[in-house]
Amino acid sequence: MSAHILLASGSEIRAQLLRQAGVPFEVQVARVDEEAIKAALLAEAADPRDIADALAEAKARKVSMKTPGPLVLGCDQVLDFEGRLLSKPKSEEEALAQLSAMRGKRHMLLSAAVIYRDGEPIWRHVGQVRLRMHNCSDSYLSSYVARNWQSIQHAVGAYKLEEEGVRLFSNIEGSYFNVLGLPLVELLNYLGLQGVIEQ
Repeated sequence: MSAHILLASGSEIRAQLLRQAGVPFEVQVARVDEEAIKAALLAEAADPRDIADALAEAKARKVSMKTPGPLVLGCDQVLDFEGRLLSKPKSEEEALAQLSAMRGKRHMLLSAAVIYRDGEPIWRHVGQVRLRMHNCSDSYLSSYVARNWQSIQHAVGAYKLEEEGVRLFSNIEGSYFNVLGLPLVELLNYLGLQGVIEQ
């Protein structure tokens, strides 16, 4: 018997959020070329919000086309820094460069979620969070990256707010769940209205 919901993502934090909220689901990771999609959209001067939405949709569509019946949830998150898209750092040097550029300034995290059923989109939402970094010292940023590299290499912006990364910030406006990569409250509201989960 198939689950009501398939999560088209290998993200452990998204799975954990759904699990903790008591949502029944199974994981079926979507294999999509995120870099190619991103590059094509950037070439068309798409804004970061649309890129997050398109990446989430590509994952949901891919799994839904192969698995008719259940709801398929695709998710993605991008970081908009002064109109520029920042990705997961490829090296400790790149992580340090990203954090150094953002210190003392604001940036925005955009967390997109798209639900498909039977190959068709039926719901979407893009949550936004605005964050301002402290004007951290060079020595703190260097030691932060060295201490946390194994974890932050998997995070856009080279930080995780649920870990030591919270110390980097002076102000955060928006839902904590969006920082973690899932507009959970809006998703739960939709699933409740559809009768997928009890309200």
